[in-house]
Amino acid sequence: MSARIEKVITSGTFELDGGSWEVDNNVWIIGDDSECIVLDAGHEAAPILEAIGERTLLAVVCTHAHNDHVNVAAEVADTKQAPIWVHPDEAPLWALTYPDRAPDGELADGQVITVAGTDLHVLHTPGHAPGACSLHAPGLGVVFSGDTLFNGGPGATGGRSHSDYDRIVVSIREKLLTLPDETVVHTGHGPDTTIGDEAAREPDWERPEGA
Repeated sequence: MSARIEKVITSGTFELDGGSWEVDNNVWIIGDDSECIVLDAGHEAAPILEAIGERTLLAVVCTHAHNDHVNVAAEVADTKQAPIWVHPDEAPLWALTYPDRAPDGELADGQVITVAGTDLHVLHTPGHAPGACSLHAPGLGVVFSGDTLFNGGPGATGGRSHSDYDRIVVSIREKLLTLPDETVVHTGHGPDTTIGDEAAREPDWERPEGA
């Protein structure tokens, strides 16, 4: 039996470079009735913990370290006595939220995380953030893209620190658009899409102002 995917939508404030925006975040829980991982614990710990229930939490995995994706990671991890895993290139962004606490483990390109008999392949997809990662679950036919790829194109890069438009384009083209067209893209915000749909839109991408 393979893992199932659950989505919890949380709401709060994204803050960076002196700006503040109200956002809804997709928090993904991948697992079965006995164990799971949480992908991107942002804004509200209570609904995330409620969705986990009595299951063993293997890890809180962070696609990147913008505050809206990690600001309850410590509360969720500590409550369930689980580690937090972040790519090491996210250290400057991680420190904005957790200046006195390091992650418990590092994500790496090519790493495989196994939960409920399902393998999640870590893809380092920098651009929106330097250590941004996506997780591909070929057995489930999905990829969790964080804020790298959305329904409609690349994640935001223009005019913000630690972001790079050229890098995100390379990441998407080389790591994501090479996946099967039917792969469902579970994003960090907003609705799902597919690799095929986003590949078809790729010729229409425009460099954002300030990038």
